[in-house]
Formats: sequence, C-alpha cells, structure tokens
Amino acid sequence: MPQDYNKDAYPEPPSRTPMENKQTAVPNPVVLITKVFYYTVDLPVSTFRGIVERFRGDKKAYYYHQKFRRVPELTQCQQGDFLCYYEAEMQWRRDYKVDQEIVKVMQNRLKACQQREGHSYVQNCQKEIKQFNETSKAFQSRYGDLGAYGSARKCLMKQKDRMMKEAQKE
Repeated sequence: MPQDYNKDAYPEPPSRTPMENKQTAVPNPVVLITKVFYYTVDLPVSTFRGIVERFRGDKKAYYYHQKFRRVPELTQCQQGDFLCYYEAEMQWRRDYKVDQEIVKVMQNRLKACQQREGHSYVQNCQKEIKQFNETSKAFQSRYGDLGAYGSARKCLMKQKDRMMKEAQKE
C-alpha cells in the first residue's frame, strides 16, 4: 500500500490473524466411516479389478452398446418352447425401445427445423414433416392401442387382426 493513503477509509489489516484450533479428542465420525469404507471395500475391489485387467491385456470389456443377436420372432417359435417365447418377447421390447427413440429423433429434428425456420417452417421443413408423419404413423400402426402392458403376443395379434381386415376389404 502506498504511504499517503487515508488510514480512516482503509485501515491496515491485522498483522497476525489467530487461527482456530478445531482439534478435539473425538474424531469426526464421517471421516472415520469414509476411511473404513475406503480401506475395507473400495481399495480391495479396485486392486482386484486392476489385477484382473492386467491379465486380460488387449481384451478390454466395454460396458456400453451391448449388441444382441437377432432371435427368432414369435411366429418362428415351436409350440411349447418357452425359452424361445421369452427371447422373442425380449427382442420385441428392445425393438419397441429402438422405435421409440427413432420417433423421438424425428420429433427433435422437426422441432429444430421449426425453431430455425420460424413462421415459414411449413414451406421449408417439408422433408422433416413428411419423415415425422411416416415414422409416427408406422409406430402407431405397430404399437398403438397395445396399452401399458403391451407384449410381443399382443402386437402379433394386432398385426393379424389388421391383416384380416385388409383381406376382408379386398
């Protein structure tokens, strides 16, 4: 600080600030619990995982984007093959989630185009509108009216009913 400053407006800070001594006879229980957890659970598990990964070498396991093989559909299962029924049901659920995400992506593209183009989005976003209408119509025709407890069997029955109605019209 310069020598000619106003000492009333800017008082000098104290030369030594006393420090609080927070040491007590009883240790903090949170610190104690975290250290116990670290040394009894985290450290052994991390060490074991490190050893296993060193042995694996180039065969690193990635825990995302699990790839499932395509399994037979419900129509291809033999009568009484419950494992095939289960696999077909799980495949249908995965397909349902994928189709939901496809509809969400198309909806987000349409929203982005509407935001970008403003009031003239009807003219400038024809491609996005057409794609969204096609995907939502396909999703609705396949999964609509299944309810909250939709399954591969219900979806198959809905498809069969739709095909029978189309055959009756002809």
